[in-house]
Amino acid sequence: MELIRGLHNLGPSHRPCVATIGAFDGVHLGHQAVIRQLQDKAADFALPSTVIVFEPLPREYLAPLDAPARIMSFREKFLALEDLGVDRLLRIHFNEGLRSTSAQAFLERIFVRGLGVRYIVLGDDFRFGNDREGDIDFIQQQGLRYGYEAGSTETFELEGERVSSTRIRKALAEGDFTLAERLLSRPYRISGKVVYGRQLGRELGFPTANMELHRLRSPLSGVYAVTVSGAGLENAPAVANVGTRPTVSDSIRANLEVHVLEGKPQLYGKHLQVTFLHKLREEQKFDSVPELQQQIARDVTDARSWLAAHGNGSGKVRAG
Repeated sequence: MELIRGLHNLGPSHRPCVATIGAFDGVHLGHQAVIRQLQDKAADFALPSTVIVFEPLPREYLAPLDAPARIMSFREKFLALEDLGVDRLLRIHFNEGLRSTSAQAFLERIFVRGLGVRYIVLGDDFRFGNDREGDIDFIQQQGLRYGYEAGSTETFELEGERVSSTRIRKALAEGDFTLAERLLSRPYRISGKVVYGRQLGRELGFPTANMELHRLRSPLSGVYAVTVSGAGLENAPAVANVGTRPTVSDSIRANLEVHVLEGKPQLYGKHLQVTFLHKLREEQKFDSVPELQQQIARDVTDARSWLAAHGNGSGKVRAG
């Protein structure tokens, strides 16, 4: 899949196409329905499929501390859309100029002149433009003027309730990884590169791989039984902490620390994929480092017990 980094990189080779636009946070079942319709239309028109996303997400730009937690990083989103067979991903930098752009100007600049769209697929709840006028009715009306067609996707439901990023965030916050997996159509994972940390885990006797979350807020917080893949590991049993480490840090920025339960793998600089299976406890602040050390030992024991009861970390572990 081609990544187009910004409007200034659009060229004649990117026109014409079939396109859709949205946040696609999680690339869940509802998003997958949009992509299927996009791909079907691309096949009908014998044209490439293009997905348009914003970075940062508009709500992150407008109110970073109040924006919803991201389900996935941009890299994870790219890989998920690539797996679905999307041809091109156009990443548009959301800034004050874009914020003040009307739906009409946005349509003309990006869809018409930039991409030369022949068909636009729009989610039933998506709006764009500073006037919020850019809905499916607006898109279809303007199609008569600019010579393209457009259609919307119907709400995708599971068990009578809409599949949405909000619903997935709620499931993750509650530690309901079974529901999250059903809504996503895959286990919930966080992937990233292992970076150099404070080495405190090693000093405490539990060396950890530190991974940047690449998002303003995490949808998870606490201690979890997980499996780890990458760097020669495949579904290796592990225990993970997602949070701000309140006992040893005053930071408000969350990060992910993973302690692999078997062996001593060398993970620094490697890309890992962490699959979340079960929440063991909430993150908490301890009065002393020795108390933290004792709790980590209990967490390791609890993770081993849960993983042993639900599989052996070889790909047969079940979320719960």
